[in-house]
Amino acid sequence: MPLLAFDTSTDTLSIAVQRGDTVWEHSGPGGAQASATLVASVFGLLEQAGLELGQLDALVFSRGPGSFTGLRTACAVAQGLAFGANAGRGIPVLPIDTLAAVAEQARHQHGCTEAVAVLDARMDEVYFARYQWQAGAWQGVGTIGLSAPQEVQVPPGWTVAGNAQAAYAERLAPHAVHVHALPTGAALLRLAPHWLASGHAVTAAEALPLYLRDKVAQTTAERAAAKAAAGH
Repeated sequence: MPLLAFDTSTDTLSIAVQRGDTVWEHSGPGGAQASATLVASVFGLLEQAGLELGQLDALVFSRGPGSFTGLRTACAVAQGLAFGANAGRGIPVLPIDTLAAVAEQARHQHGCTEAVAVLDARMDEVYFARYQWQAGAWQGVGTIGLSAPQEVQVPPGWTVAGNAQAAYAERLAPHAVHVHALPTGAALLRLAPHWLASGHAVTAAEALPLYLRDKVAQTTAERAAAKAAAGH
């Protein structure tokens, strides 16, 4: 199954292309910098794999939650590439939850099968979601949320996976086991067959990011108040 997948939701850009049993990967600076390098990096990786856009079964991208600028970049690039493929006939797009990719990367790297995926949302908050590995696929438990780090609830025996512990230390589930894991293009590729079989593929026009925060910036007063609250 030839697939292209990319994630720009964190400070690390990750791209992966699959052709048969072989996977090609690329990583680089994410966030705002991804907008300047993503398209060129995608075509470079496709060239390594000997693939054209029109040969892909689907274009997979991490839809969020995550960096506001990163998600906009991923969505815009996914839509543009998918629209233009096959001489305008297009290819399917598969938006996958960023936190599901975090859980998958934690399973791949650390063997986790019950994970609370957590990413630093900045502004003294984290994105979180719970996942269980059942019958060869991740099953979401509850909904994706946004909260202060100290409010994240971790069931006994579950692992906290993500990048938020470095930022929040003892404020985030201090008694749980933590592992570092980021959403990667390769993780999205491993998730893709199940998501495709579950009917999550959409047209380019329907490929939209997942935002959990309407407001993406704080005023000076709000930042000062948040800093003061964190110090108590």
